[in-house]
Amino acid sequence: MANRVLISMEDGLEPVEWLSKAEAFIYKIMERLELDGEEVSVLFCTDAFIQNLNREYRKIDAPTDVLSFENGEEYEDDEGKWLSAGDIVLSLETLPKNAQYFEVNEDTELKRLLIHGLLHINGYDHGEEHIEKGVKPECEMLVLQETILEEVSELKIM
Repeated sequence: MANRVLISMEDGLEPVEWLSKAEAFIYKIMERLELDGEEVSVLFCTDAFIQNLNREYRKIDAPTDVLSFENGEEYEDDEGKWLSAGDIVLSLETLPKNAQYFEVNEDTELKRLLIHGLLHINGYDHGEEHIEKGVKPECEMLVLQETILEEVSELKIM
């Protein structure tokens, strides 16, 4: 079978020229993770939009870089059976702030956040551990995230 990736922009945001490259990147990561028959939705948004979601779902009244909402429901259409894996919401305003903090370019940070979201909606969790500049991650999810990020360092989205 295959996978499905649905990408959109928050209403009112101008579409960015690299959306199709982001979509191709997500497909590549899904293949790397050996996912099959999954549908993933990605929404690029503002800090205000993601802050509202963060407040509603995590009770944290602040913007964040990426949120993941695991779904896990199955459905069938004329192409076959699909697993609606979940939704990834990514703030385009926090992205450059993260890139500056980690001392990487925005392309690298975008890839990190997309990988992070995909891992979350596929059952991975990092508990209280977070990626920190200059600190090697220890938990399985973050180690896998950084391993994949290194593997795809030559791919460009932006």
